[in-house]
Amino acid sequence: MTEKLLQYLWNYKVFKHFDFKDIEGNSVEIIHFGKWNKNAGPDFLDAKIKFNGLILAGNIELHVRSSDWIFHNHSRDPNYQNIILHVVFEHDLEINELTGRNVPALELKNYIDESILWKYEKLLPQNQFIACENIFDNTKIPVNFHEENILKKLDEKSLELEEQLIVHKNNFEAVLFHSFAYSFGLKVNAFIFRQIAESVDYSIINKIRLNPLQLEALFFGIAGWLNIPQDGQMKIWKREFEFIKAKFNIADLQFYPKFLRLRPPNFPTIRLSQLADLYSRHQNLFSKIIHAHHTDEWYSIFKSVKASEYWDYHFNFGTLSKAQPKILSRDFIDLLILNTVLPLKYAYHRYHREEITDEIMEFYEQISAEKNSVVTGWKNLGIHVNNALESQSLIYHHKNACEEKNCLTCSIGFKLLNEN
Repeated sequence: MTEKLLQYLWNYKVFKHFDFKDIEGNSVEIIHFGKWNKNAGPDFLDAKIKFNGLILAGNIELHVRSSDWIFHNHSRDPNYQNIILHVVFEHDLEINELTGRNVPALELKNYIDESILWKYEKLLPQNQFIACENIFDNTKIPVNFHEENILKKLDEKSLELEEQLIVHKNNFEAVLFHSFAYSFGLKVNAFIFRQIAESVDYSIINKIRLNPLQLEALFFGIAGWLNIPQDGQMKIWKREFEFIKAKFNIADLQFYPKFLRLRPPNFPTIRLSQLADLYSRHQNLFSKIIHAHHTDEWYSIFKSVKASEYWDYHFNFGTLSKAQPKILSRDFIDLLILNTVLPLKYAYHRYHREEITDEIMEFYEQISAEKNSVVTGWKNLGIHVNNALESQSLIYHHKNACEEKNCLTCSIGFKLLNEN
């Protein structure tokens, strides 16, 4: 057993049964197994469990043995303060720190069928893009394949947004802000950025948004970056943060964004500053987005957004860099539109405007196709990707069908298997 294999089994839920009990015999219900994190930090993010009658949300860490928690020095790492479940293949040591925080330990050894371990060990090293790539035929892609995938994605996203609207008392502006924060965080910091956004009541954001210095200071303070100022500007941000914190009685919470494996333009320092600038520049942002009739109206909102002047000469605190305004690139604006704007516009209109589906599809067709490894993988199989409607569809299909190996429920796989 390796930690990588254990993560694989957890991600794909390969267990004899799901009647989980911790090492004390208490029931542990896994409501959401979490999102597999392949960067630094806990192995699975944004998970949800039910334990001792309480529903807990946070992160899950996996180890081959319980003692690996000590060997990996997690106790000193602030990224591991929000662990709600410690999952191990073999429990060999009581971790006092976790026990003291009432974090249950789940031993998986008896939930895994040993006869299938070797099969999954063979699957892990495979480098195929999709399971069927050796017999893939792009002529087997069904009619309306892309439109159906996009609708599935939008409907799923709409359900998530509706749940958020219930939590935030139908405040679309608040939900939009949290969604933008998630998108600005990109894949590495999306969950952490959303935690930062949700840790403060949106009414406070609304009250200080006309002061970009204070809004930026609020984000940086909650990110834990202002504890030890390294230059004069950081001292100003720290002063403003302490003022805001005292004035609005903000809880003493800190979330720590990651820099690992990020290109400097995507550093969380830059992205949080740009998020602050977006909300300082545009009042009634939700209304502007919802009532837009063409993508150019959205581009006009985002094209003027940039990080504050300090970041013209920095990518990180206290370290000078070559002068360069940190504006939003066209590709990044496209991501904001695809991941936040279009899903929210669809969710807002889906129940009372029948034509909204056709309008949304037209918006997708107006946006360029993304450039990433998944789209490249499909192109290598001979598929022409002409716009974001097609690229988003293929990314969605790869995530929900190919990665999950749901070949028997895949419309392409059905044709390939039926004819081969």
